[in-house]
Amino acid sequence: AAPCFVEITLQRNKISNLSKLQLKTGDLDPRLFSRLRHLQKLDLSDNLLDKFPNSLTLPDLRVLNCNNNKLEDVTALKQFPLLEELTYENNVYLTVSYPPPFMKQRGKQTTLVTAHWEKFFRDQLPEKHTAEQVKSIKKKFLKSVQTNVVYGPSSLSEFTRWRVGDIPLTLLFCRQGPCSCFCMGLIKTLHGFGCSCRQVRDPPQETQVNPLWGMDGSGLQGEPLHFLQCHSKGNSREDFKTQLWSCVFEPVLDSGTRKGETVATCGGESVCLIDCETGTVLKKYKVATEEFFSVAWTTLTMVISDSRKKAHNILAAAGRRGIVKLIHVAADFCYGEIKAHKKPIATVCFSPTQETHLFTASYDKRIALWDIGIPDCDYNFKASQLLVLEAASIPLRIALVPTCPEQYLLAGCEDGCFAWNIKLDKGQKSRPFEAIFQFPDDESMTTSHRVDGLAFLNDDVVVSKSSKPGCIYLWSWSRSFDAKGKGCQRTMSAVILAELEWSTTDMSYLTLSTCPAKDYVFCGDEKGSVWMVSHGSISLSDTPPCPLFSPQILKWPELRVNGEQPPEILVNNVVADPAFTYLVVLTSVNITAIWKKS
Repeated sequence: AAPCFVEITLQRNKISNLSKLQLKTGDLDPRLFSRLRHLQKLDLSDNLLDKFPNSLTLPDLRVLNCNNNKLEDVTALKQFPLLEELTYENNVYLTVSYPPPFMKQRGKQTTLVTAHWEKFFRDQLPEKHTAEQVKSIKKKFLKSVQTNVVYGPSSLSEFTRWRVGDIPLTLLFCRQGPCSCFCMGLIKTLHGFGCSCRQVRDPPQETQVNPLWGMDGSGLQGEPLHFLQCHSKGNSREDFKTQLWSCVFEPVLDSGTRKGETVATCGGESVCLIDCETGTVLKKYKVATEEFFSVAWTTLTMVISDSRKKAHNILAAAGRRGIVKLIHVAADFCYGEIKAHKKPIATVCFSPTQETHLFTASYDKRIALWDIGIPDCDYNFKASQLLVLEAASIPLRIALVPTCPEQYLLAGCEDGCFAWNIKLDKGQKSRPFEAIFQFPDDESMTTSHRVDGLAFLNDDVVVSKSSKPGCIYLWSWSRSFDAKGKGCQRTMSAVILAELEWSTTDMSYLTLSTCPAKDYVFCGDEKGSVWMVSHGSISLSDTPPCPLFSPQILKWPELRVNGEQPPEILVNNVVADPAFTYLVVLTSVNITAIWKKS
């Protein structure tokens, strides 16, 4: 009965509501839609569509609502040349990213609202303002926008009249400075991303912080810049349960379009791009059914118009569903996905020498190597699996050996530290591990321990935890791994160079990171603190007893939210940019903290 009802309903020439009809893709008959040359608004929400036909022929379509369907791709919408307003939330197989690169009128709404704020309201908000003043200005501004800002075809004036919740207003308030970022519960992310964060610290006089960070007595000065709550489920101000897991700084392109201040963070159902200097959430990608565990960057040379080539940064994000999302950040477009594993993906990383090679480590006890390909100008791409590494337990952290990234991969797992030969000319597509490393445990050596932190500090020194509580090891790859030995699954003793003191907690998955360019090691603890040590201040030894070093501890500030301190804070991850200008701290209570070195 649905197609008949569709034909009757579509006789309304300019505006058609086809929502809640259980429509499937086959019900959208191109022959029927070809008669509707003047259709401007179409509502297809709350149906069962999994894709769009490529030949609907709606040359005048301006507004399209596709919420609550089963869409996996929206690239077919490029057939609508005049499309201005598009909503497609709650499509469980689709990462919301607005606007798609084919839309001609992108950003006009936000641009007009921004101009209205700058012209009439910006100067009305004092530099030192109260919450009541912000509330008053906000109310006046929104009323003025609804009355005075006009956009869209006149026949759709009622539909395109500005709705309060659909404009990323916090992007305007953010311009007043880091302490002026208020969401006020307004964001519904029409664009699929936007500043849904808020600064969670109280006025500066109520926030006590430790102003020093660094090591070796040099007294490196630093200050806390921002405390953001940008991964909240449903943009709730009360969400202190979403855990944040991974952050990676965006690579600087040769064109210099990025200043190295942008970081990608993930946790819960979202991935955020944050400007560290301003604290602005530049973009936010959401998948309602996902929990993201890991993000990684690569730079691909893509073919653009007129067969020209240009380098673009691509972000890979993965998590509980075992699916890798591929996001072209500059175009604000999630152009594809790879169904990599049937179980959750713990971590991902790209090869530093092969830009299309992506490693995914999964709870299925496998590490897979993928060639993600390079998308063409229509975002068609082909991904292929090149290799599968069989692990004895769940791989938690992976690292390519810097001196030979195309030959060896190291992994910290639930039950040990392993190495694989990943050279592709060996022919064997599925491979067991080549070596397992043993570490000191009380009076003996053992291979059985959870390694939930793993990174290279330089070409040779590996940093790992946790063979035993309260300790992080620095050890030599070249002196520990015997590449000349024969046979697989050999046990090798890690040659320990030094030990770093760390928390005695038995809490798992508080991972470590390194800043190789500045010789630093970082690791958070169960009290919200960050432990830091400079490699330059450590004397290394390959003969026992190994020296033990005490890092500098950057303590969590006395932070109050709505007059109360947040619950117990675990630092799940802490990462510095390559120049060690910013330090990004991810917590278990949905707070991203950004510190800056003076």
